[in-house]
Amino acid sequence: MMSNDTDVSREKLSADLRIVIADAEELLRATAGQMGEKAVVARERIQESMRVAKDKLARAEEVMVDKTKAAARATDDYVHDHPWGAVGIAAAVGLVMGMLISRR
Repeated sequence: MMSNDTDVSREKLSADLRIVIADAEELLRATAGQMGEKAVVARERIQESMRVAKDKLARAEEVMVDKTKAAARATDDYVHDHPWGAVGIAAAVGLVMGMLISRR
């Protein structure tokens, strides 16, 4: 159950980071006409920070996809290697869920 919460948190963080990057890019476009020395230095720092953030986001998404694929492969392998065990687990989960639902 903790893994689902972590996945949701990662997805939310990823979405939030994309919004921040988009907002920063919009801010850079809006201030492109300002040519003061401090503005130029700030723009360069922001652009570098955004580049680093985009790279980290891309790597984090790759890791998340790889872990999801590995979990799916492991599940598929288990079901193929232990079909009756998988049926038993599914039946037990269904029974527990049915009991929980019927209590309401």
